[in-house]
Amino acid sequence: MNEVCPVPPDQRPLHEFRQLQTSWFFRWPVQSPTSLSRSLLLGWALCLPVTLLVASGSFSLRHHPPQLVIAAALAAVALPALLLVRQWLGWTYVQRRLLSERIAYEESGWYDGQEWEKPLHWRQQDLLVAQHQVKPVLQRLLRAALWLLLLVAGGTGLWQAL
Repeated sequence: MNEVCPVPPDQRPLHEFRQLQTSWFFRWPVQSPTSLSRSLLLGWALCLPVTLLVASGSFSLRHHPPQLVIAAALAAVALPALLLVRQWLGWTYVQRRLLSERIAYEESGWYDGQEWEKPLHWRQQDLLVAQHQVKPVLQRLLRAALWLLLLVAGGTGLWQAL
């Protein structure tokens, strides 16, 4: 049975995957682990001067420069953490769509949602993409999140020790 696919091309899981792969923001973990690290480090470095300025407004921290710098560095981790969360949400959404046996789609607007069952050959192809291309990206994001947690825990421990 050769059924015509009613799902608009831009709502198909493989198309959504390709869009993420080519997106400026979502391709960070696809290119290489160093690309993701570099981008997150840049976000942290851009946020650090602002957090230093805010932390210097604290009377108690103003008299303890090491604690001021550590507090600002810890606060600056918020931006990379938010960037990681957004990355995770985008990639897990596409992975769910690739692994699903049915495709939820909208024909003309938000009010007319439909579902279409993927043919077997689509499911097989989507499963391969999910396992061999999306899963490694999610693993990189998870490792980056664990590193952020370790840095926050280490910074908090150092701040407490001072």
